[in-house]
Amino acid sequence: MSQSLRSMLQAGQFVAAPGVFDMFSAKIADRLGFAALYMTGYGISASYLGQPDAGLVTYTDMVSRAATIADGITRPLIADADTGFGGLINIRRTVRGYEAAGVQGIQIEDQEMPKKCGHTPNRRVVPLADMLKRIEVAVESRRSADCLIIARTDARTSLGLDEAIARGRAFAKAGADIVFVESLESEDEFRRVGAELAGEAWLIANMVPSGRSPELSVEQLKAMGFAAAIWPSAGMAAACAALESAYAHLAAKGITQGQPMPAWSMAQLHDLVGFPDVWDFERRHVEAP
Repeated sequence: MSQSLRSMLQAGQFVAAPGVFDMFSAKIADRLGFAALYMTGYGISASYLGQPDAGLVTYTDMVSRAATIADGITRPLIADADTGFGGLINIRRTVRGYEAAGVQGIQIEDQEMPKKCGHTPNRRVVPLADMLKRIEVAVESRRSADCLIIARTDARTSLGLDEAIARGRAFAKAGADIVFVESLESEDEFRRVGAELAGEAWLIANMVPSGRSPELSVEQLKAMGFAAAIWPSAGMAAACAALESAYAHLAAKGITQGQPMPAWSMAQLHDLVGFPDVWDFERRHVEAP
């Protein structure tokens, strides 16, 4: 396992985490030198259930997938935990379950239930006092300080930037390790959040190309005071485009040769999923001497 998420942030290392949604995406991203990986709720809901990120995935759905992903990678895993999947006792169970699954950063938000993707309309947030209680329970429930609590506010869209920043400051005072102000709408808004909150807690940015926020580079975000960023849709958007292209070519031509998208060989797939280990085991224990 690589360095812990907390130790990287304490050392001043910027944590850039691509979104992963299954073991293909997780294993590929894990090979590429990212500081951490982000298990996206949108991606799990879509790839596992074929449903929108609208509060339809359950705690059991998410924690089981978090455990599988965390066990199959070497990088720290940050994972979406929506609103905690219920009341305060559910938040306690969620934090303990995610931590036991190997998650090092647990994201909990201030939306009403059922929650929605942060880059869609009609999101509503709970009163600030309710979210502060969620944070209190989450912090109290973890068994190790290396399990970081990420507190997200969706207040920008419905209540404005001033309220979102005020909530972020309150989240930090309540004990959140990382503050996440969702759906900022301009570079200036990112700059203001960094200027006002960077001294309160570590800040994480959400980069969703074609979403509500502009996409900024790691260097831009670092200069603004952010400590981390996630790219939830980076893998699934590219994967969907590649799948559509490959399948359309096969449907039209009746053969895969000549398809416009690059494709891995079976040897590459075998290596990714771990067949060399299976073959080594068989050589040592199954094949006749």
